[in-house]
Amino acid sequence: MNNKPIAIVTGAAKGIGKAICTRLVTDDYHVAAVDMDPEGGELLSELGQTNLEYHLMNICEEQKVKELFAALMERHGRIDAVINNAGIIRDNMIWNMSVDDFDAVINVNLKGTWLMCREAAIVMKAQKSGRIVNIASRAWLGNRGQSNYSASKAGVVALTRVLALELGKYNVSVNAVAPGLIDTPLTQMLDKEVLQQLINAQPSRSMGSPEDVANTVAFLAASQTRFITGQTIYVDGGKSIGANM
Repeated sequence: MNNKPIAIVTGAAKGIGKAICTRLVTDDYHVAAVDMDPEGGELLSELGQTNLEYHLMNICEEQKVKELFAALMERHGRIDAVINNAGIIRDNMIWNMSVDDFDAVINVNLKGTWLMCREAAIVMKAQKSGRIVNIASRAWLGNRGQSNYSASKAGVVALTRVLALELGKYNVSVNAVAPGLIDTPLTQMLDKEVLQQLINAQPSRSMGSPEDVANTVAFLAASQTRFITGQTIYVDGGKSIGANM
């Protein structure tokens, strides 16, 4: 059995997920990193195989999710934190959006998160302890061209609130983190002029870093953070206030 706290992080290979893995390993967690990126195993060489294990899998596959939790419980005997970060985007105005693009985003961002939460809830209810942190998005408040993505993240916020009610008496906290404009490889793919407009619309006039999100996740995942649950914490440089909209 591992004496370190055990955490699962989905969408772990790059960007925010990688930063979360790095922070949790630094905080002396043993991390099960989950992603569909076949090259994501590079995390092992960067963070060390003794503190991290990489699982190549799709969180939308119910049986694979069950097998992941079963394997970790057999190996470690408990799961202390589950960080649901995996997500995709398929942006378009609604009149141009296909049903396939709507379904794909809902399937990964909401159903996949729900599947992970269900298995986490079963384990944590039984062990009477645990932390679930769901990565939502400031976009749940509404973004043009993101009817699928915003709806999926609004669902994640609602799911978080429901699970906080259901799991509270079992010493399990469930919270969401809602990032805004974060400097990730995906963001850097935007047209430079569009990106600058987004930055100018920020009260902070800057982008956040993946580490900004990871720091908030680490706080919510800590065993000492006991009396915060059902909350959505914005990491968005103040954009959610509505300034400069």
